[in-house]
Amino acid sequence: MPSRAGNPPTALLAPARPFRSIAAALLLAGGLGGLPVHAQDTAPEAASPAAAPQDPARLGVLDWLRRMHQAARQTSYVGTFVVSAATGDLSSARIWHACEGDLQIERVEALSGPPRSTFRRNDLVLTFLPELGVIRSERRDNVEVFPNLLGASESSIASLYGVRLLGKGRVAGIDADVVQIVPRDDLRFGYRVWSERRSGLVLKLQTLDAEGGVVEQSAFSEVQLDAPLQVRALDQMMSSTSGYRIEKSQLRRTTAEAEGWALKAPVPGFKPVSCYRRALGSRASDGERTVQWTFSDGLATVSLFIEPFDPQQAGPETVMQLGATYTLTRRLLAEDGGWWLTAVGEVPPRTLESFAQALARTR
Repeated sequence: MPSRAGNPPTALLAPARPFRSIAAALLLAGGLGGLPVHAQDTAPEAASPAAAPQDPARLGVLDWLRRMHQAARQTSYVGTFVVSAATGDLSSARIWHACEGDLQIERVEALSGPPRSTFRRNDLVLTFLPELGVIRSERRDNVEVFPNLLGASESSIASLYGVRLLGKGRVAGIDADVVQIVPRDDLRFGYRVWSERRSGLVLKLQTLDAEGGVVEQSAFSEVQLDAPLQVRALDQMMSSTSGYRIEKSQLRRTTAEAEGWALKAPVPGFKPVSCYRRALGSRASDGERTVQWTFSDGLATVSLFIEPFDPQQAGPETVMQLGATYTLTRRLLAEDGGWWLTAVGEVPPRTLESFAQALARTR
């Protein structure tokens, strides 16, 4: 599934999501009329994640999530997917995803908006921007997939989400099980997922608000599973950088404590998973760097970007929405001159507000 991670504030206010796992998070809601609903919120010890379920009605939330997660990392495929939002935003891309042992390599070619190609080889991500003649290079320790199962323990995930089997469906001509991932509080969205019956690969995903409304939906419009892709061919394309200027992201691993930040109270279910100092554009001095502190509950991710307050560059304090992604901006008053917070996540806005209220300067 295409990835879903926050971007630094300067590139942010239309958060370009490199698509969630780079292979599946996607489109139109097929009617569920008449499909039976079975509640199943327990998590049996069960089943190898890669094995097709013998009795889907007996699987718990962790069984489903393990299967989907494993399939996103082990299945080779080629497909076209479309992401649409309730606000009317629409984007599409062509995906090539190949696996060979522990190596994953993929190519995402944007079919809408400015031309761009994104390649990922394990943790190395290169984004080709032909109109600018630029390649942006970045290493990502945690390349997100849906579900990413990042940060939280399995028992924690099971305490935050349940699952309901809704029945069967078809996406792009492929048979799928349809399940709903149900949050147990209002700090996170729910999901309706079409999971390919044999492998578990997510073919279609809807993000749901507290009333069950579709905030964003994404799906393959066509896909070839177990495609005869060659890792070497994609790798050669990724290495063809002649004529481009390569811009490397300047990241340095750190801790929130070392940077002088803490949460006065935890946001329920969310655990810190990484913290970096990230250079903004051409600015290089330590005082002009942004701290990126990322949290996850195992499915949803929130990134806090904290930078020194600059009245000439800071925009208004606001909450914005792009599909299922909300962005909150807030000035933080402090004795050392003040800070600017940009909180980004595919979570309800009240969750970002909880992070903003809890964030505190410790020095």
